[in-house]
This record gives sequence, C-alpha cells and structure tokens, in this order.
Amino acid sequence: MSDKQFVMTLAKVIIAAAWADGEITNEEVNSLKDLIFHLRQSGFDDVNQLNAQEWARLEMYIETPVDETERARLVVDLQNALQSQQQKEMAHQTLRRVMEADGVVSDSEQEVLAEIDKAIDSVGIGFLGDLERLVGGAVNKRSRAVAGAPNRELYFDDFIQNKVFYSLTQRLQIDKSDLKIPEDELRTLSLVGGLMAKVAYVDREVTETEFNGMVKAIGDIWEVSAQLATFVAEVAVSAVDETYDTFRMMRELTESTSERERRKFLDVLFAVANADGQISYDETEEIRKMSRGINLTHKDFIDSKLRILGEETVS
Repeated sequence: MSDKQFVMTLAKVIIAAAWADGEITNEEVNSLKDLIFHLRQSGFDDVNQLNAQEWARLEMYIETPVDETERARLVVDLQNALQSQQQKEMAHQTLRRVMEADGVVSDSEQEVLAEIDKAIDSVGIGFLGDLERLVGGAVNKRSRAVAGAPNRELYFDDFIQNKVFYSLTQRLQIDKSDLKIPEDELRTLSLVGGLMAKVAYVDREVTETEFNGMVKAIGDIWEVSAQLATFVAEVAVSAVDETYDTFRMMRELTESTSERERRKFLDVLFAVANADGQISYDETEEIRKMSRGINLTHKDFIDSKLRILGEETVS
C-alpha cells in the first residue's frame, strides 16, 4: 500500500471519529486538510495534494454521519493497512490532533478515540506483522467481523454524477426509514426532484412556494405519497448546487420516462419557476435547455409555456 493510500485510509477513520458526537466541525475538517497537505514533511514522500476524486471520496464521509458499524469497517481497513511503527505513531498523533482542533473533545469522542487507539495498538508490526499477513488469521478475522457493514463508496459514481439519488439512499439508511422504494423508481424520482430544484435554485434561493410546487408535482405526476414526495423534494433542495451533472440527469430521465411524462414534467418546471408570481429570464433559459435535454421540441417548449404562463408570454 502506498503512503497516499494509507493516508486516505487514516483520513476516513479520522472523519468517522469526528462524527462520534453527531457532528463534524469546520475546525476538524480544516485541521484534517492541513495535516494531509503537510504530510510530506513527515516523510510520506508520495503524499502530495490529493486530487479531486480523492477529496470527493473523503467528502462522502464528511457530508453525512458515520455510524458505529461503518466506523468499525473503516478501523479494520486501517488496521489491515498498518505496516510500520511510523504509521502507527502517525495514526495516533493525527487522530488526537484533529479531534482536538475545535478545542473540545466530548465524552463520546474520547470514548471512540480510546477504541481506535486500542485497535491500532493491537496490530503487530515487524516480524509479528509479517507473520499475521502471511498466515492471514488476524487479518481475515478482523475483516469477517465487519462483513456486511455499510460502505458508502459503493455509491461513489452516484455521489459524483447523481447527488440527489446518493443523498436519498443515505438519508433512507440514516433515518432507518420504513419507505420501501424500488431502486429504479428512486432513481427516476431523484432525477425529477434534482432537475426541479435546479430550476428553482437558478436565483440562488428556493422559496417555500416553489418547494410546495415541487412536492405537489412529484406526488401528482408520479403518483407517490405526500410523505415520499416531500422527502424527495427536501433532499433535492438540500443537495442542489453547481456540481449537478445536469446533462447526465436529463439523459437518464429521457431514458426512464415516456414522452407524455416529459411534457407534463415541462409544465411542472414552468409552474415551479412561476410559483412566486413571475419567471425570470434565467429560469426560462434553464427550462429551455432542459426541454432540449429531455428530447422535447421547441413547439413543446412554447406550448408548455403558454399553458402555464398564458398568451402574453413571448417565445
């Protein structure tokens, strides 16, 4: 394992530990970034600044809480990665430094720190470590103990390409929701909600009226419960930002819906944009782009605009 891979493994454990009290502070995140940036000074020669994809993998853990079972899996990954006394000392020191970055180490954080310190100390180094890896007993035992534990990195492509779907799956897991939604339906709803939120967010604000319009549209057109429609809208709005891969989302929506559904969806986009009584030029152009992106014609765009906004609108 390269130095950079080891540092990535350690960083995930540090983030998981920081979530022990239910939140992760800006001070802890900034301290982690600062430590990674300066690791070359500690003899980890191939650790330069992490690339965008590597940071994205860490951000998956920063954005939403890490529970006890997922943390246990990450700690096992770290145990299996340790190969030198220098790495063990670095793991201890870095964990402590980041956890103390905000000036407070809560009881729950202290308990998790002690748990991770003990796990690090239990790993054999040198001859004993080589024997462990050769025979595989200790390594395999640790890995079996966390088999089936959550692994959000299985959804890394969705985290990058369909943030709403990723966020929906995470929220359902974190909330232990009793909503039972087939994956294909959840993906379609995430596309619908995400594109609506993108239009509503053009002016950098989603109003309550726009949000309510999203909920009603999701429920009416896709015939789902008010609870599920609200859940989708909430996640879509909270996830919307400029990293949305809008073109990919439009392509996937085209592939998973009928032309009739997409025409109705176009009406919804205009209705959401007009929820506060007016529709801006930027909102109109965003909808025009989406109309083309979901394989509708210019006539479809104009017809929908006239249906929702009236005869006084221009093309």
